[in-house]
Amino acid sequence: MIRSFLAIVAMSATLMLPETAGTTETYRCKGPNDETGIDFSVCANWPQDKGGVEIAFSPSGGATALVVHTIESAKTTVRVAAYSFTSKPIAQALLDAQRRGVDVRVVVDKSNATARYTASSFLANQGVPVRVDYRYAIMHDKFVVVDGETVETGSFNFTAAAESHNAENVIVLHAVAVAQRYGQEWERLWAESEEMKPRY
Repeated sequence: MIRSFLAIVAMSATLMLPETAGTTETYRCKGPNDETGIDFSVCANWPQDKGGVEIAFSPSGGATALVVHTIESAKTTVRVAAYSFTSKPIAQALLDAQRRGVDVRVVVDKSNATARYTASSFLANQGVPVRVDYRYAIMHDKFVVVDGETVETGSFNFTAAAESHNAENVIVLHAVAVAQRYGQEWERLWAESEEMKPRY
């Protein structure tokens, strides 16, 4: 599976026109220091090649902003698998997506079921479908599938600590074959997980 994934990424890279390599593009972004507290001006520096790859890093390198931007691009579906999930901007982006008619669903690690505050409990309280995976020692996935066409993944947990204190990476792949495989894995996780009921 890993070889197939790398082959798809490599194939995307070969489709990039030589004169476009290394260029950056300006994205539809919010202004700096908006209501989320995240400086979205960094998204003007996200590199995107013509093969459809976006990257960002933390600390303070646009990781949360890129995740939010990816969720905001959704037109039909968002599927989330998250280990640690306390990021208010990411949770708000998911809620906003649901409110504009996007089908949003989230599966999380069992640690989120007992933690005092998690973004998953916030979303469940707001009516977003959330399930908890109790099957593994940890469900360590961190990925988002958007519209069955785009995948966000990487080391980055959806937390304030990952944004501000850790060295992490985010990669967004605009590749249907990759998105479909991640979507299949998400469906498997969802099927084996249990509903997180609202806490109020």
